[in-house]
Amino acid sequence: MKNESIEWNRYAGMIFIFIPFLIQIPYTMLIMNFQYPDILRKPVGEILLEFQKGGAALVWTWWFFGISGLPLVFSYLSLYQITKLKSPLTSLTAVTFGIVSLFFQLMGLLRWVFVVPMLAFLYTDPNTSSVMKEAILVNFQTIHHLFGVLLGEHLGQLFTIFWMVIISFIIWKDGVFPKWISVFGFVSSFVYLLAQWELFAIVIPGLSEVPLAGLAGSLCWLFWMVSLGIQMIRKKP
Repeated sequence: MKNESIEWNRYAGMIFIFIPFLIQIPYTMLIMNFQYPDILRKPVGEILLEFQKGGAALVWTWWFFGISGLPLVFSYLSLYQITKLKSPLTSLTAVTFGIVSLFFQLMGLLRWVFVVPMLAFLYTDPNTSSVMKEAILVNFQTIHHLFGVLLGEHLGQLFTIFWMVIISFIIWKDGVFPKWISVFGFVSSFVYLLAQWELFAIVIPGLSEVPLAGLAGSLCWLFWMVSLGIQMIRKKP
């Protein structure tokens, strides 16, 4: 049983290390082939035209981007098995936030797979009337803000931040891993939280986003996950 526990921790740790880098593959492909995320600042018509040009390859890239984070469910549950021994209720809260965050982000990303292709096809169809095209633009904006901004970026990232904060608190309190992991987690969570200002700036006139907070937050999250994975691999029951 002891050897099995060590083995599961090792698998979970490797996922924590591997997934942040795996996600960079489709993300880089989207930068190269779709000008993402800069393209989101362009008029909706241009976004749909570029998406249609990308064809099936672009759709599959978005699908891979969406599901690439799902193996983290296993790691979140494995980490829960470690942290629940001294803090069962707090650990349950953390793993709930973590898993829900993954599905919020999955729903946000998969809109590019199952919703946007239809809108892009209709918008670029020469038989589509100008009135219909205007309706498509409005629909895209609505779907983008509902599934992309609200679910994927706001709730998805916010729940991830909650998970990071709670796990960091447990590590600090219970000594599950070295305390510097918890300090790094608190700092990473704060930086990641600052990136939310960019989302509020979309709907609140005059509100400025925090420069580079999104990039810094993502990098902090990446290195914290890798650090957490290394500690899980080293963990002994």
